[in-house]
Amino acid sequence: MRFPPRPWPAFFWRIVKRRIPTSLFGRSLLIIVLPIAIMQIAVTYVFFDAHWQTVNSHLAEGLAGDVSLLVHSYDDAPTPEHLSRLADRAQQNLNLSIAFREGAELPRGKRPALFRAADRSLSKALSERIDAPFWFDTQRYPAYVDVRVKTPRGVLRIIAPKDRVFATHAHIFILWLTVATVLLTGVAIAFIRNQVRAIERLAAAAEAFGKGEDVDFRPHGAREVRQAARAFLAMKARIQRHVDQRTALLASVSHDLRTPLTRLKLELALAEPGPRIAAMQSDLGEMEHMIDEYLAFARGEGGESVEAVDLRRLIGEVAAGAARSGARIEIQADEGLTLRARPNALKRAVANLVANAVAHGDRVQVTARSTPGGGVEIVVDDDGPGLEPEFFEDAFAPFARLDAARNQNEKGVGLGLAIARDVARGHGGEITLDRSPAGGLRARLRAPG
Repeated sequence: MRFPPRPWPAFFWRIVKRRIPTSLFGRSLLIIVLPIAIMQIAVTYVFFDAHWQTVNSHLAEGLAGDVSLLVHSYDDAPTPEHLSRLADRAQQNLNLSIAFREGAELPRGKRPALFRAADRSLSKALSERIDAPFWFDTQRYPAYVDVRVKTPRGVLRIIAPKDRVFATHAHIFILWLTVATVLLTGVAIAFIRNQVRAIERLAAAAEAFGKGEDVDFRPHGAREVRQAARAFLAMKARIQRHVDQRTALLASVSHDLRTPLTRLKLELALAEPGPRIAAMQSDLGEMEHMIDEYLAFARGEGGESVEAVDLRRLIGEVAAGAARSGARIEIQADEGLTLRARPNALKRAVANLVANAVAHGDRVQVTARSTPGGGVEIVVDDDGPGLEPEFFEDAFAPFARLDAARNQNEKGVGLGLAIARDVARGHGGEITLDRSPAGGLRARLRAPG
């Protein structure tokens, strides 16, 4: 089967998108620095192509003409006296030094030039003016050019100042161009860094508020960033006011519901013992447990402050509480492993995971370890019947009923995993389910450090 060819602009744009920076700082810097770099490259190219090479070509042609004149003058009268007079005139009028090496041969090699375009200009000019074999070197002497021409009796050597061949001040132009580029890039980096820092602080404040931490943040930066920061603070105030109102309402509801439950428990305690009284007490206990779970799910432990929690100690307390009901729990936790979290909320989430495992398995293992990204991971494994993968996500739905192989315990109302996931997400983390190596279900709670 043949696929239609990709439109090359879209394909090219996808490649470019993979190469460009992903951060705002990198993209802003690219927006500013890339046009500057393109402009400097264009200016440099125009300078070298339209000015520097043209000037060098003219200088090389002038030197080649002088060398040709000296070579032909010497060939007309190849005597030492004529060479002496010719050398004096060349030194006085042309600023050239001449020497003759009888019986010598031209060198075979020369040092590579940094700017080969200049050497090409000189080679082209000498080839057009001189018919005899020649050789030149622009690198041996810092301030001079060595030109040698083969004659029938030997080699005529001519030493010329380098400024007779090249525009020697071109490096100053390049230096100023480089300094200007570095200066403009530095200024751009300073301004962009200042603006991006304001956005980073706003993002950090939003992340901290999402984890339930107290946020002390003042708007600063560009006008648009300050506007976004003020909108965030207004949203934070509305959310906090809503949480406070909900907490007060739940406290009132909890008090109103528990008062009649307490009276009923007292009346049942004073009644004559019997099967009906025991059944009513069991129903009353189940009702109280259901009310506790409803309130915990609605409250979400939102009013707690964040602090460093010793995970080994927290898991030990949860395991000790579950062990009192006869459960067998193994603990593997790194020593000194801590997490900034709301202690009671995190403890409730771990307790719900352990309770869910204890209700469906005989052996439960709880493992706490650090992750490569700097976060922590709490894994709860059991050896129960487990769950089919298609039920993994449904298990987190409030009041959801699972498959018959792994149903809820009688006292539960289907909020344990929902509360645990709500707590994990409130700390910026997540809870996922998977098959356990022990044969049952594995619940993995991950949270950033």
